[in-house]
Amino acid sequence: MKLHKESKGTIAVASILFAIIAAASIYFLEMWSLLIIVPLLVIYSLVFWFFRVPNRDILDHVENVIAPVDGKVVMIKEVEEDEFIKGKAIQVSIFMSPLNVHICRYPVSGDVIYKKYHPGKYLVAWHEKSSTENERTTIAVESLTKHKVVFRQIAGYVARRIVFYCNEGDKAKAGHEFGFIKFGSRMDIFLPLDTEIICKIGDKTKGGVDVIAKMRD
Repeated sequence: MKLHKESKGTIAVASILFAIIAAASIYFLEMWSLLIIVPLLVIYSLVFWFFRVPNRDILDHVENVIAPVDGKVVMIKEVEEDEFIKGKAIQVSIFMSPLNVHICRYPVSGDVIYKKYHPGKYLVAWHEKSSTENERTTIAVESLTKHKVVFRQIAGYVARRIVFYCNEGDKAKAGHEFGFIKFGSRMDIFLPLDTEIICKIGDKTKGGVDVIAKMRD
């Protein structure tokens, strides 16, 4: 199983803690140490599972908007996007549980025209105000169809580290990685009002693969 590059520090710390606790349990509890070691081993294995990098066949897309993350669609509604669009947009929100792949991918191809990191709170990721009050990074891409698409990485109560690799002026390619969020979070996508939304609330998404919307010419 291939692991994400962001896993190195976390797995190193988890390995040291596991070794120390396991050794102490065996020394002090002998056979009863299994009551601690077995659950600990499950948690340790989940750390590796969280940082997995699945093989995905990424296709070229022009009009399609691709799911930027694995997760579940929890919101589709018309909103005011005040940071970049400064007007009405359709917001599609995808919640990621700690068991989902947490690689963040570009939803459209084009040019990165805006990027800004915001420190903030750590409300639970499904809270409506998490989009504007939590720690977050907002990125905007001018798509190949000349539409402006905004998407936002949002840290949740558990996820407290947002990583992003893109900069203004970079070329975005739909389905390709631009960042990572650790341990449960949310991604909001803001689309033009005339966008055809294909997904619906409750849908499970596969980042870089599933089409969630189509841009109109």
